[in-house]
Amino acid sequence: MSDLAHLQHFFVSQRITMMVNRYEIRVAAPDGSEGPVAAVAQQKRLAFKEQVSFYADGSRKEPAFGFRARHRIDLGTTYDVIDADGQPIGWFRKQFGRSLLRSTWELSTVDGGTATGSERSPGVAIARRLWEMLPIVENLPSPFVFHFDFTDESGMVVMTSERQRTLSDRYVVTVPEGRVDGRVAAAMAVALDALQSR
Repeated sequence: MSDLAHLQHFFVSQRITMMVNRYEIRVAAPDGSEGPVAAVAQQKRLAFKEQVSFYADGSRKEPAFGFRARHRIDLGTTYDVIDADGQPIGWFRKQFGRSLLRSTWELSTVDGGTATGSERSPGVAIARRLWEMLPIVENLPSPFVFHFDFTDESGMVVMTSERQRTLSDRYVVTVPEGRVDGRVAAAMAVALDALQSR
């Protein structure tokens, strides 16, 4: 596994352009500040089949990993996380029924098990949905800061994603003791932003 596979504390920031959504993955420095770029992700808008590619740097010449939908965009599809050679290293999917009131996802872990992640606050989850139903706020950013906690079958936290209060989308992601492959965690973290409204 590459160094990306061992990411345990990193930042995800979105950069919006006209044709694509770009995400920057930065390793957290020892003092908690943003460190060097670990990967750059790019998502084509209005893609026929959802796919996000991660590259080793901003030049986007060296593929690192990515995720892609198994089927055409639908509410319950599974997304496979693949390495630079196109080999599967994990997967994730949204649990549509449970997500009606509180967004819930499932993902694979390093040991081949699964973890379930939900919005940390049920109250914020409901308030966010009510906000999104208002027609006058369609193009306004949500004022609600939401976080996700992923736990394994024993209830142990294997990943957290915490949204920061900034004008652009920015998240702090933690993978305690490397319980999730860092590439799978980074893919899941980007998906929580890019696919959240699906």
